[in-house]
Amino acid sequence: MTRLALPAPLTGQPLRLLARELFYPLLVLLLAGLALAFATLGELKPVAQWHWTDVVSEGGMALMVGVWLVYVRGSRPAGRVTTWLVLGLAAMLVGEWVDALDEVWRLPKAMLWDNALEGLTPVGMLLLTVGLHHWRQEQRVLGRQLAQRERFLRDHRAVDRVTQLADAGYMAQQIQLERALDRPGCVLMLGLAGFGTLAREQGLRGADHALEAASLTLLLNLRPADLLCRYAGDRFVVLLPGCSTADGERLAGELTAALAALSFNGPDGRRQRLPVQAALRATTGTQPPEHLLLDLLQAL
Repeated sequence: MTRLALPAPLTGQPLRLLARELFYPLLVLLLAGLALAFATLGELKPVAQWHWTDVVSEGGMALMVGVWLVYVRGSRPAGRVTTWLVLGLAAMLVGEWVDALDEVWRLPKAMLWDNALEGLTPVGMLLLTVGLHHWRQEQRVLGRQLAQRERFLRDHRAVDRVTQLADAGYMAQQIQLERALDRPGCVLMLGLAGFGTLAREQGLRGADHALEAASLTLLLNLRPADLLCRYAGDRFVVLLPGCSTADGERLAGELTAALAALSFNGPDGRRQRLPVQAALRATTGTQPPEHLLLDLLQAL
């Protein structure tokens, strides 16, 4: 009977998961073991000989590297970039920890392992630099994926939980930026008529699903330079940079048609479509961006 061989990434997956789970316990055990080794093999320096500037700076550096390590590892998925960053920070942490212990305990001169461990700090910096290089490449890919959601500015505080789009305040900043660059453009607001009824019939989950479907449909039909934001409720705002009024009306018709083609579950189980409302304005002028968006909202 022929046995199927699993691909390398799958066969090594349990080991990676085990290493990920044991990372913190092993790191804490290593740091505690180093402290115990200094206390057992070394001699505690009199407090009068402590250089408090070195103790605080090197101890504080070890603490901060540990905080960075926790943040990086806790906020990123597993992968090559995360591995390089974590290994670099872990090596720096061990090196800085030994530096801090060396300020408090004095080891015999015959012991050289502490000097070797202190060398982990520059090694960790090198590993961290490699990780940052891969992180830069990763950010380029993510930047292209998020171009229609964030454009030139990234602010996670402005991102909507349901649609993962920025809010009206973010759109106002982008409109102001277009004016500062003295470029023509248009702003389009789209809304789903009858969305309130759909939300009451389908509940919160059904309403969120409808908004997600609408946002993804619009993103698929936007130009690369366009920006999509969620204004409020079922209202979406699209910035069309470098677009004349005639071109804006044409693009508005295309986006309206794409959004109108969506169908949602009705109360009787049948699929239903919601009419789409649209309003278009030029970005040029002296009217504050917030007022411009309010005019679009009233025009729907």
